[in-house]
Amino acid sequence: MIQNVGNHLRWGLASVFSSRTSRKSALRAGNDSAMADSEGYRNPTEVQMSQLVLPCHTNQRGELSVGQLLKWIDTTACLSAERHAGCPCVTASMDDVYFEHTISVGQVVNIKAKVNRAFNSSMEVGIQVTSEDLCSEKQWNVCKALATFVARREITKVKLKQITPRTEEEKMEHSVAAERRRMRLVYADTIKDLLANCAIQDDLESRDCSRMVPAEKTRVESVELVLPPHANHQGNTFGGQIMAWMENVATIAASRLCRAHPTLKAIEMFHFRGPSQVGDRLVLKAIVNNAFKHSMEVGVCVEAYRQEAETHRRHINSAFMTFVVLDADDQPRLLPWIRPQPGDGERRYREASARKKIRLDRKYIVSCKQTEVPLSVPWDPSNQVYLSYNNVSSLKMLVAKDNWVLSSEISQVRLYTLEDDKFLSFHMEMVVHVDAAQAFLLLSDLRQRPQWDKHYRSVELVQQVDEDDAIYHVTSPALGGHTKPQDFVILASRRKPCDNGDPYVIALRSVTLPTHRETPEYRRGETLCSGFCLWREGDQLTKVSYYNQATPGVLNYVTTNVAGLSSEFYTTFKACEQFLLDNRNDLAPSLQTL
Repeated sequence: MIQNVGNHLRWGLASVFSSRTSRKSALRAGNDSAMADSEGYRNPTEVQMSQLVLPCHTNQRGELSVGQLLKWIDTTACLSAERHAGCPCVTASMDDVYFEHTISVGQVVNIKAKVNRAFNSSMEVGIQVTSEDLCSEKQWNVCKALATFVARREITKVKLKQITPRTEEEKMEHSVAAERRRMRLVYADTIKDLLANCAIQDDLESRDCSRMVPAEKTRVESVELVLPPHANHQGNTFGGQIMAWMENVATIAASRLCRAHPTLKAIEMFHFRGPSQVGDRLVLKAIVNNAFKHSMEVGVCVEAYRQEAETHRRHINSAFMTFVVLDADDQPRLLPWIRPQPGDGERRYREASARKKIRLDRKYIVSCKQTEVPLSVPWDPSNQVYLSYNNVSSLKMLVAKDNWVLSSEISQVRLYTLEDDKFLSFHMEMVVHVDAAQAFLLLSDLRQRPQWDKHYRSVELVQQVDEDDAIYHVTSPALGGHTKPQDFVILASRRKPCDNGDPYVIALRSVTLPTHRETPEYRRGETLCSGFCLWREGDQLTKVSYYNQATPGVLNYVTTNVAGLSSEFYTTFKACEQFLLDNRNDLAPSLQTL
């Protein structure tokens, strides 16, 4: 090993970057060959729909009705799900949808849907909607959506076959789909917890009463009879049809507040609580819960009953829709305030304020591209679920990238690099004779990291958020010529495998806490995306991979190691291997919980 390290030191910068260039050329040639081999490749679950927007599809402004668009989206996604499942499928939910562009009469709507990942009997379908002007050939992004469908057979229980991703994009979506599914399963409880813990500003008494509209004036109730054209071949009502009816009553409620034609900008997750069939009567109720400066939230509820004499109604769906009113320059207009009814009306009013904050947190943290997210995001109970999601999904997307380049290998420890999105990332990899679950428990507790990583001088557990997430305060020696030591506030999120072949994941990123502000004693360091992925390679055999997206504060240290002018990466990783081997027999009670 010493001889290998010496060889790398003698090569120096010039030879390393030369070899990296040659490897990149070879990799590029290999990628070009692979692309040629797969030219014309199309995801087998992909379904495309193109619709010409006619006057019968539009609202009073000559724009495509969002309700009609939701029906087309649901149909396309359902066909994709059924193509993979080979049997009928029903809509279970649709995640938040943000509409970026309106579509005018005469333009074409292009909808593309494909299955991102299949689980036991459910699957996530990704949908992309664009519009085009046939005369000018201009195209616009309209929205992206994620829907969950459940496969149904009358006799046998459904067990879906797994998706095999081929392209880099498919691998990323497949990997992150498991994390999104985890977030959906706890969605209702998460919202309840966030609403209970979120501090809501009560400004009812300070508002101008002369501009207030009683909330009851916006209330809408409408009934629809489910007929055969509204249902699929099993007689179940199309999810898209229910969503379209919900959008219709919500628009009426919003119009009653603003006395104008509102524009739907966002829909919070649709979650179908039960099926509806041909012959059902659906009662749709809508009311404006709260009006902010330029937007309003409308709550919609759907209940079903079979016969007029029935007193019990089944709750089918609920959703919250955000509307704005645009002026002649497409700028949002000021809206009148809402005066809620005492009791439930005031509860809905305050919950709408909390949901607005939650939506902003969710959109900001979950929807941003990695290069648009600041290094340290403030942590608080209202965004903890979405920070955890972003933490894990960012690492999974980094892992799924195709263009990693092998930079060097010493004593069966491999170093890979990736130059992408203005970041230099590195990836260390080795195989250790330790069970994957044991390695997962040992590496996920950052308090043990100083035993093998000299860059972790001390680690304090600040808060155990839940079983899978914890916040640590880490101190580190001075690095890169600086005289001051560094400190970090790190969110550690861990995940067990969702399916066979999935890795154990330990994701790390910086957050800010009011209790641990930057002090003169330390230089505050930040990590954007780093962590471990552990794959079970066999009995008592695990592939341990460490990933890090280098930030400016450690860039010089990273490039020195990548160039072969330092062997610290290798000695640290070998120390990690020895730590795992020395402690693998101390975890028998803890392993029973995994």
